[in-house]
Formats: sequence, C-alpha cells, structure tokens
Amino acid sequence: MRHAIENVWMLLPERKVGFGDIVIEGDTIAEIALRPAPGTVSPERSEPRKRSLEGCSATPSASTLVLPGLVNCHCHAPMTLVRGLGGGLPLQRWLEEAIFPVEAKMTPGDIHAGAVWGAMEMLSGGTTCVADMYDFPEDEARAFAEVGMRASVCRVGLSFVPGRLAECIEYTARHASDAEAPVRVDFCIHSEYLTDEKFCKSLAEANRRLKRRLHFHVSETRSEHEECMSRHGKTPIAYLASTGILDCGGYAAHCVWCTDDDFRIMAEKGISLVHNPASNMKLGSGFARVPRAMELGVNVALGTDGCASNDNLDMFEEMNLASLIQKGLALDPTVLTAWDVIEMATKNGAKALGLSGSGEIAPGMAADLCVVGLGHLHLTPAIDIPNLIVNSMGAGDVEMTIVGGRIVYEKGGANGGFPSWPAAATAREELIEAVRRLGLLK
Repeated sequence: MRHAIENVWMLLPERKVGFGDIVIEGDTIAEIALRPAPGTVSPERSEPRKRSLEGCSATPSASTLVLPGLVNCHCHAPMTLVRGLGGGLPLQRWLEEAIFPVEAKMTPGDIHAGAVWGAMEMLSGGTTCVADMYDFPEDEARAFAEVGMRASVCRVGLSFVPGRLAECIEYTARHASDAEAPVRVDFCIHSEYLTDEKFCKSLAEANRRLKRRLHFHVSETRSEHEECMSRHGKTPIAYLASTGILDCGGYAAHCVWCTDDDFRIMAEKGISLVHNPASNMKLGSGFARVPRAMELGVNVALGTDGCASNDNLDMFEEMNLASLIQKGLALDPTVLTAWDVIEMATKNGAKALGLSGSGEIAPGMAADLCVVGLGHLHLTPAIDIPNLIVNSMGAGDVEMTIVGGRIVYEKGGANGGFPSWPAAATAREELIEAVRRLGLLK
C-alpha cells in the first residue's frame, strides 16, 4: 500500500534540505517528489495540503519538517525506573551506592515496565531505534517490539557472574538469524574493568562464527582509563583490541579519555564512538574529543545513556549539547557544524548499529521518520533549518514518529499518542507499581 506525506520540508542526503512529498510503500520510502519550495524562508507561512498517510488524524503542511528517525546508540531504557537516583554522586559512588543496590532487586517484570516507558519516551521524541544494554534482554526485546521500536539488545558480559559467558554466547547465537528483525541482538561486555582477559577472548572466539557487533562502555572516567593502564600496560581500547573482541566491529559508549592511538584502532576495527554529552557532564566524567576522533576516521554517533545519569532520553538535547560543548572547548564556533551533529544522530547512528537501509530520507531506505512541527514560537522564523534542529528543537516539538512506514506515535492521538498500541494506556501505572515495589516511592 502506498501513502504520502505531502507538502513538507525534509532533510535529504548530501546535506540538502528539500520540499515536496515523501511516498511510502509498505515499510520503505518509495519516492521523493521534490518541487519548488514556498516563496518564503519561513516555511510555516505556506498553505497546507492534505496528507494521506493512513491512520493519521493530523493535517501536515509546509510548517512541517521530516527528519530521518533519530538513532540512540547507547541507552539503558529500563533506568526510567530510577530516573534521577543518586544525583550529584561521581560515577563509582553513583553505581555502588545508588544504582547497583536497586538493580539487584529488579525483576523481569520491572525491566519490562521500565523498558516500555523508555521506549515510549524515545518514540515521542522522534527516536526510532535504540541500542540498549541492560539485564533481562528478553523482556527488553519484548517491550521494544510491543511499542513498535527498532532496537539492538544484548546479554551484558560480566566475568564475575557464574555462567554469564555461556549465557552471552547462547543468547546471541539463538538470535543470530534475526539480523534483519526490528529487534536484533548484539554481543556485549559491560567494560574492561568488569570482565577479564579469558572472558573477552572466549567471546571473541565465539564471535568469529556469529559476527555480531560489540556494545561496550570504555574510558568513561580518568580513573577507569588509568587503572587499566596499570593492570595491562595498555589503554582499555588497546587492551580489548589485543583480545580480539573488537575484530567484528561495534560501538563504544563514552570514550572520554581515549587517546589518538585509541581512535586509530577504533577506525581500523570499525568501532564507532557513541558520544553521551549529558551523562558525561552530569557525572563529571569529562568531554570526549569528538572532532579529533572524526579527523582520525572514527564514525561518531550519539546516545542518551540511562535516565539516572541524564535524566531524559531526548536526542535533540544531545545534539544541542554535543554542538555547544565542542565549540566551547575548541574556542571555535566552526567546530562540528549543524549537519555534522544531525548526521551523528541519524545516519552515523544507523551505521554504528549496522542498519545499512536506514538513517536517510531516500528511495529504498526504511520509512523511519521523525515529523516535527515548525509552527512553535521558538522555531520561527525557520531561516536555517539545520541550525534550528540542533539549537532550537526539542523532543516536545515532535508531532509524529513513523517506524517501518507505520505511525507508532502521534501527538494528541489515542492511548497517550500510541494509537496502535492499546497497552500504552496502562504503562504509567505499571511503571509506578514497579518503582514502588523497588522501594523508591511510597
């Protein structure tokens, strides 16, 4: 079945902004019909035309912008259960005093409730795909599938948990054939410091057959980085590379203290850097050297991290922070253009996760789209749309989110904006019930 989103501004490949119609057939973009833009630099002034996307009650117009769906490359979605917990503590104390004791009490049902709420938050902000790392991945995967979100999930590699190595390999092998499914499975280690050499080498050996990407934290804090140097005589990236665990590529969260040599290894091995500016600032970890990584050939994507270290899942905020931080650090406003940052949140994120058919608005690509209204006070006039996206937009400006050609979120629609998912109506109660069970609310 063919549908069209008509009379809209859109972000196109090769860093272009176009105006016209997006024709969707099934789950794929079939055609981009461009025509001359309205005779004004402020698109919100144009007269609307009717959109024919099935199931949509909103009326789109030239005051509408369509972006590729945003890709959150590092998240812990069930941490909506502990949003804001342990605020003001440095990373190790935050983990050991605030987070780990609560996580030890979480059940699969808690994880499912938290993941559903996280997925709903992301979809309502235009994020169509997430790479998530948390316990009970089967329950996470079920949550993402129910809500209609694309995801990569994983069994978290921890060498001190008996039987975890076998679990990681078995779980990943069982889902290896799901490579084209909306919810996919990748390999994972939590970090260098929560695994050992035997664990990493065994996982690397298994992955020579399975060939899945690796999701991991690395060099998030100075102490983590320096303690690895003391243990192994190598940086975390260099040490992990020596075990073979990076040989099939992957995506590394944080990378705050990575060296130039680390970036060279990452570029060679196909390891994407996932920049988490909000989390890194809240926990006082530092600032990833994103421009230098890009200079050395590393693919850079964006992630929100979890709700306890951010405390939201707003990818527009991550774009804004990423842009401002790097300009301020470099004392140079030309560092990281708006287009650079937009690509980090879209096509670079899709590349990091191996989604070759996603991340751009073009014929043949997945119809994963973020639809934003340009009529808000803070988005007028729309003189420079890329600049507007990075410096003015927020998750609340999203009017609709489309995944695989299907509307999964529509502001003001049924079931809290999730028209095709009736269970959304009870998601809040399930989340609050789980938070109460964990002893965080009375």
